[in-house]
Amino acid sequence: MEEYLKLVKHVLKNGKEKNDRTNTGIISTFGYQMRFNLKEGFPLLTTKKVHLKSIIHELLWFIKGDTNIKYLVDNNIRIWNEWPYKKFQESKDYNNETIKDFIERIKIDDNFAKKYGDLGPVYGKQWRDFNGYDQLKIVIDKIKNNPDSRRLIVSSWNASEIDKMALPPCHMMYQFYVNEGKLSLQLYQRSADIFLGVPFNIASYALLLMLVAKVTNLEPYEFVHTLGDTHIYKNHLDQVNTQLKRNPRELPEIIIKDRKKIDDFIFSDFTLKNYNPHPKIKAKVAV
Repeated sequence: MEEYLKLVKHVLKNGKEKNDRTNTGIISTFGYQMRFNLKEGFPLLTTKKVHLKSIIHELLWFIKGDTNIKYLVDNNIRIWNEWPYKKFQESKDYNNETIKDFIERIKIDDNFAKKYGDLGPVYGKQWRDFNGYDQLKIVIDKIKNNPDSRRLIVSSWNASEIDKMALPPCHMMYQFYVNEGKLSLQLYQRSADIFLGVPFNIASYALLLMLVAKVTNLEPYEFVHTLGDTHIYKNHLDQVNTQLKRNPRELPEIIIKDRKKIDDFIFSDFTLKNYNPHPKIKAKVAV
């Protein structure tokens, strides 16, 4: 994953200090691109341990068109918890519950989960119901029937619904490309949190590429990651510098069971092999 470490070095060298929505402060640059050939291994960061279980469950959640954290909470995935909890804290029902209390209630109380666990029309809603259009199904059909199309695009940026979302989509648009029986995917990410977010995004969209390749009988080839506002939060500087002192290790392999339809994949279909990362590095998410 030298590509990722080059990104970190680029931002540290060329970035400028800026304020941000969370008031944490960032070191930011604009415009960067990485390329990952999946023949060289699955692009899961090795300079720190990345929680693949969270990535797989989140991707399956997107594919389901789900926008409520209950599915994630039921599978002990915590990556989206802070946003609905913050909304709950602002409600008249809040009575000094901790986030742990909040999540436990999401697990056991379906009505509470329905009321306070929904994030609004975020990624899954837009992928599967963008103003009535199932974009993911449509693009898979186009890949099968018109692979040379330059319109193999899925957008999560629905301007008419942004103000209804807990968080506007950061990884906002992706496009497929077919050539000589090989499938590639390019993601445009408007806002890229280099330490916490980007390693997840790389692995998630590489997985999505592999799943779509499965159901279209194509070979997964290249994931291209294009970044807009590319930044390191100031409270992550120690963590990224720790990573820069570590040598990348050999990339792992991921094996995925064959399925005919994109909706058919389940968590047990994925097997990660030969993942030998450096230890995990903790950091606080900016909300």
